[in-house]
Amino acid sequence: MYKYLTGINIIDQKGGVNPGTNILVLAPAFSDGEQVASILAKPLPNEYMIVLSTETQSEDLLDFFAGCGFDTNYIGVIDAITRTSLTTIEDTHKIKYVGSPSDLTGMDIKFSQLTEEIMKGEFTDDPNQLFPTPVRYCILSLTSMLMFRKIDVIYQFLHVVTSKLRKMGSIGVFLLNSESFDQKTLAIIKQLMNIVVEIQNNEEGKRIRLQGSMGLSMNWQHFSIDNGKLSLNP
Repeated sequence: MYKYLTGINIIDQKGGVNPGTNILVLAPAFSDGEQVASILAKPLPNEYMIVLSTETQSEDLLDFFAGCGFDTNYIGVIDAITRTSLTTIEDTHKIKYVGSPSDLTGMDIKFSQLTEEIMKGEFTDDPNQLFPTPVRYCILSLTSMLMFRKIDVIYQFLHVVTSKLRKMGSIGVFLLNSESFDQKTLAIIKQLMNIVVEIQNNEEGKRIRLQGSMGLSMNWQHFSIDNGKLSLNP
């Protein structure tokens, strides 16, 4: 069975995560949550990444990924923010646009378009593409979506998404601001997840912990990020 490496030692030492795994990154603002989620979703050789961006324009996001050492040839973007100001912008081969962070139907359609292109071998001309093709799907972030839609609607959307990812043999990474919602909302989202990565940012610095299935758990540890790589510090 294909396994996905994550860049987090405690997971990768066990061989990585299985296809169909969903990872929630809970992080307050200004705590590197976006970077942690991106590292978890980084496409390794022969893998692809699809990212749904609800807060950052696609061109800026791809520049950020390139600066972190990601191979952007293997990254497709569903941009839910640019068309709010540039209403006539057209889809490209690797960037698909939807009207706003509330356009869940549009997001689903664009996701299907990108996955079809990847699975058919039309996204790149890579002669070594694996079949079934490993795909990482990342939502940056659920926070904006929950500002527009009720939790029960987002839950149903995620239920459909996670079911698709299981059938595809893919994994999902979902970022959520841990300070923006009550514990009930967080608990509902967690129901669909296999692993929860939590981040703190306080006077002691930035810390990360891990809870999940497959016996995965890690108490709070300080961490740093350098050139797109996450390191745990004593």
